[in-house]
This record gives sequence, structure tokens and C-alpha cells, in this order.
Amino acid sequence: MTTKTPTPSSVDNPAKPYFGIDVPFMDHIGLQPVSLDESSCHTHLAIDTSLTNSRGDLHGGVLMSAFDFTLSAAARAHDPLQFGAVTIEMSTHFYESARTSVHVMARCPRRGKSIAFCEGEIRDETGKLVAVARATFKLIALNK
Repeated sequence: MTTKTPTPSSVDNPAKPYFGIDVPFMDHIGLQPVSLDESSCHTHLAIDTSLTNSRGDLHGGVLMSAFDFTLSAAARAHDPLQFGAVTIEMSTHFYESARTSVHVMARCPRRGKSIAFCEGEIRDETGKLVAVARATFKLIALNK
């Protein structure tokens, strides 16, 4: 399998800021792309009161959305301008609440021709492990 590392222009394209694609919902929640390599992805989510639950913690659904995007980016990281990813399944385990901005890290330890298996973690600004997730994705060619 040939792997391609995204060029700075593909990662930093203002029209498609999410590693070569436009994802309006990620823009809506404020998820920021940080880095992408051939098998991993890093994003950052700043805390905002509109994203919190009644206790002031980042809402679990927001964290799961951040996981879904970041894990899917790791799934397609080998060729991000040629592939999209559709979630087949995702499981999430929450360990702690998050009251600060968070870092979402994902990696793809196994990728076949059309299926990718990914895992990730969310840590708060102090390094505390907030949640972990695993997901399976169907890779979809974008230009077909």
C-alpha cells in the first residue's frame, strides 16, 4: 500500500480546513485540527459554555463528536485527499469530566483496503485522561 503524507497546502486549505475536507459541524463546535501524519491525528477543542452540560463540564456528546472526527481523520490519514471515512461503530469510555480545553489524539493501528480500525484518547489541559474510544470505519473514495 502506498502512503501519502498530506502537504501543508492540503492541511492548511482555508476552504477545507479539516485535513483536506470541510466539516461544518466541527467548525460549529470549534474543533481545531492540529496535526496529521500517515496513521495518527491530533485535534484540540477549546472549552466554551455553549458546549457544556448543567454542571459546567464539556458535554459527552460534544466529546464523542470530537472523537468521531479525529478517529476518522486517522483512518484516512494515509491519503486524506482521496478518502473519506464512514463510521461503522464507535465505543467510548468516560473516565473523568472535562472542565478545560481538551486534546484529542487518535491513531490507526490497522487499515485494510476498505476498513480501518482506530483508537484514541482525550486529555484535558492538565494531562488528565478524560476518555478513550475505539472505532471502525469504512473508507470511501472521494473522487468516484
